[in-house]
Amino acid sequence: MEVQEGEIVAILGSNGVGKTTLLRAISGVVSTSGSILLNGQSIDALPPHVRVERGIVHVPEGRGIFPFLSVDENLELGAFPAHARPDRRAAREHVLELFPPLKNLLRRRAGSLSGGEQQMVAIGRGLMSKPKLLLLDEPSFGLAPLIFDKILLAIQSLNKSGLTIVLVEQAVQEALDFVHRGYVLGEGRVVLSGKADVLRGDARLHDAYFGDGVEPESAAE
Repeated sequence: MEVQEGEIVAILGSNGVGKTTLLRAISGVVSTSGSILLNGQSIDALPPHVRVERGIVHVPEGRGIFPFLSVDENLELGAFPAHARPDRRAAREHVLELFPPLKNLLRRRAGSLSGGEQQMVAIGRGLMSKPKLLLLDEPSFGLAPLIFDKILLAIQSLNKSGLTIVLVEQAVQEALDFVHRGYVLGEGRVVLSGKADVLRGDARLHDAYFGDGVEPESAAE
């Protein structure tokens, strides 16, 4: 699979097919026997912190915030790469513009926030690292539909500003409403791929979640 600069690409599929493992492989949390290229250069041998410095940022499923630190401290920790430190104040302002509810919560312990607010903190912390490629794993996890809609609007805004995004999401139809392309996984393999509008009308997408599975075959270009 490939992701072009400026795209939002969805990784879809039922539970247990390897979506989260794929993101962990890209960010270097787990090793892989395959090959991962960033701008044409292999990053297979790079540890996770170096991949962050190269511009890959992973917002994990379940958010992974530091619950006993304040919102502001969580954001500051996101700016640890050397290239992000000089601009951390401007990055922080951008996060607060993107997620206005956080403006009045900066001194609150992150663990005391609602699920939606914690997701804002998790994405905001990732943005503090000034990513070129943002990996989002299940941003809808545990969120009410109205809150998830606000998160989706923020993701769309980030992409319109030029950020490349790979999104793992169980809310399939919502994801296909705004991504450019998608890949459907089945047992660790790509079984279906194509543009969002093509996937939305493909019965094989439904089969990948609820049916007997599909043969590996690309959807129409």
